[in-house]
Amino acid sequence: MATTAREEGAHGSYVKPGESFERDTTYIEDRIVSEDVGALPEPPASKVGSVGYGLSKGAQAWPVEPGRYHLVAARACPWANRTLIVRRLLGLEDVISIGLPGPIHDWKSWTFDLDPDGVDPVLGNHHLRDNFLNRFADYDRGITVPAIVDIPTKAVVTNDYPQITLDFSTQWREFHRPDAPDLLPEDGRDEMFDIITRIFTEVNNGVYRCGFAGSQEAYEEAFERLFVAMDWLEERLATRRFLMGDTITEADVRLFTTLVRFDPVYHGHFKTNRNRLTEFENLWGYARDLFQTPGFGDTVDFNQIKQHYYGTHTDINPTGIVPVGPDVSVWLTPHERERLGGEPFGDGTPPAPVRDAEKPKANPLFN
Repeated sequence: MATTAREEGAHGSYVKPGESFERDTTYIEDRIVSEDVGALPEPPASKVGSVGYGLSKGAQAWPVEPGRYHLVAARACPWANRTLIVRRLLGLEDVISIGLPGPIHDWKSWTFDLDPDGVDPVLGNHHLRDNFLNRFADYDRGITVPAIVDIPTKAVVTNDYPQITLDFSTQWREFHRPDAPDLLPEDGRDEMFDIITRIFTEVNNGVYRCGFAGSQEAYEEAFERLFVAMDWLEERLATRRFLMGDTITEADVRLFTTLVRFDPVYHGHFKTNRNRLTEFENLWGYARDLFQTPGFGDTVDFNQIKQHYYGTHTDINPTGIVPVGPDVSVWLTPHERERLGGEPFGDGTPPAPVRDAEKPKANPLFN
């Protein structure tokens, strides 16, 4: 999720009057890799990342080194939330440290205001922007999370969020915990990437297309597209416990972070209000199943999510008032998805309990 370099307000402007929303997907495409990628073909153009390819033109390879990199991932952001989930599922907590910006950024960038003195204890700075400028002195694009920072130089390595989780699964495999799940199974991978692509274009990005629409026509078109996809997912999940069958995959990670924000922010703030998530029988059961699975729900802070959306999108919510509801205790109600068979981790095991220092505060799992 990006901050803007414009100064139309304390937090920037997100809606262009009269226009449909188009996401800027130009990121720093450097990668942290464990193998020589020079001989591999350049990846095809993609908004969801790729597996089995080398570097994009002009991108740099960085070595996999435990303890060298700091993952900066705001809990408020769905794109960053993906990296927190995959890091937990694969057991990379001792290998890649994390920085957790607060939910309200200023026009410059995300800030580490939750840390003592508002300074990230590993990076030593208040704004994530500093780490981008340490790498590129004239950097003029959005300052986005998730971002991976090289600790020795305090310079950003990559903010290519679609690729980061894929590389966690493939390039950091030597450091996965024993019995970690295979989130990118070869069997059915082509179908999975087709599903991931549709989820990105129609759901992950679809809610933003509704919320940041600059005209009634653009909004209604986006609304229709979103709920066509939601109905498709509802039907698919009627006979499968997870998107690809009996176990969790990368596809589930990518859908979950949108679903967990749907009722708290998208339904009202982004006007995606044909249905609440709780009104979809299969999607709601599926979302609760994932939330109650270690590694998913234990990365979520509902207050930070609401504070970010309602507090920074001031052109949509000029009062800055953050709603009190909805009741998040419903995420712990029985989901009954076991009737479809399968186990989240297959033959593997769940991750260890979340560490005290990384427990989100506004979460019914811990309250």
